[in-house]
Amino acid sequence: MSSATDHLWLHFTRMSTYADKPPAIIERGEGAYIWDSNGKRYLDALSGLFVVQAGHGRREIAEAMRKQAEKLEYFPIWGYAHPGAIELADRLAALAPGRLNKVFFSSGGAESVETAWKLAKQYFKLTGKPMKTKVISRNIAYHGVTQGALSITGLPGYKQDFEPLVPGSIRVPNTNFYRAPAFVADDEKAFGQWAANRVEEAILAEGPDTVAAVFVEPVQNSGGCFPPPPGYFDRLREICDTYDVLLVSDEVICAYGRLGTMFGSAKFGYEPDIITSAKGLTSGYSPLGAAIISDKLYEPFATGESVLGHGYTWGGHPVGCAAALANLDVFEKEDLLGNVLRNENAFRRTLEKLLDLPIVGDVRGDGYFYGIELVKDKATKETFTGEESERILRGIMSPTLFENGLYCRADDRGDPVVQVAPPLVSGQAEFDFMEQVLRDALTLAWKSL
Repeated sequence: MSSATDHLWLHFTRMSTYADKPPAIIERGEGAYIWDSNGKRYLDALSGLFVVQAGHGRREIAEAMRKQAEKLEYFPIWGYAHPGAIELADRLAALAPGRLNKVFFSSGGAESVETAWKLAKQYFKLTGKPMKTKVISRNIAYHGVTQGALSITGLPGYKQDFEPLVPGSIRVPNTNFYRAPAFVADDEKAFGQWAANRVEEAILAEGPDTVAAVFVEPVQNSGGCFPPPPGYFDRLREICDTYDVLLVSDEVICAYGRLGTMFGSAKFGYEPDIITSAKGLTSGYSPLGAAIISDKLYEPFATGESVLGHGYTWGGHPVGCAAALANLDVFEKEDLLGNVLRNENAFRRTLEKLLDLPIVGDVRGDGYFYGIELVKDKATKETFTGEESERILRGIMSPTLFENGLYCRADDRGDPVVQVAPPLVSGQAEFDFMEQVLRDALTLAWKSL
């Protein structure tokens, strides 16, 4: 076998890192753990990439995929249907909140986001408001890498090499209470109202007749797991209804149990117009995404000659649908949602032990989805420079964590953070291991300053 990087181009990777040494090669997984090609075991504290909800090595899911491939390996849902797509759409519609009853399948998360924006544009054209094309999203939020999804993404550094992108994307503040403006820094609810009101301000500045949708994650990933302040989504829903703007809940990470509920919007009690999802839908056993859409948005397409001119070759793939159905069966059989809800407070308490370290400024998140923000000064919340973050995260944290048997994410897309999101089968033993390895690495990073 050739070297791993002779021909393989790794995603989101500085390939120069591996000019003289190969990357780790992960060969197998079981439960919450993975093993590399040397037989070393690691705790998968990121669920692959926020994906492997039911854990690695699920033979029942693999078997369901095998049986489906033997019966019907592929057929498109372009003007046709197959039993797996019908059953999965029925099941998702039953699980989704309120009036979200139509399911449009894709191959992954960015495609689901792309679907939502395109649908929003066409919906308003069909309903007599053709100028409503713009979208609002939040600072440093990540929504995907396709041209449309990347345009919605609020990370300037990720976008610059691919500009010009799709016009009409506007940014507003996120819900990072740790970095709240001084005048609302002591009142989380007031901060939430302030942040939501910035959406209304942006709508009015652009003109309500030009804004189609607001894209938000229930807990924002990029930047380090920002949960919504109390009342934030109530106010956001009210604003969207006032100006006839669609509320898109991007739940590519937060759906399918990550927060202890099937959908992240359910955790926080709001009903969006569209849910975009992927990742945990199959627990990673097969690529599959789904945009779950309200009856209101489907109505213009239900009669007459209107067609949503949009689709994907692999959307609703029979084997992917079989994986998703088997995955949802595991959720029910083993009460994975209940496992998260029963253990989320213990997970939080275990991670909050790290707050005794001088380098840890904040621990935040929800369910099995947490970010740990690193600071230079806890009293002032002073963050690290770009050069310091580079050295701490890439030079110390990432290699130390991995060498000590923990796979997670050191991220500097916003302020420097470490993120953990273990499989939903995890419990206190995994929490304790995470805390200890993180503690050792963070202590080493602080001593290096």
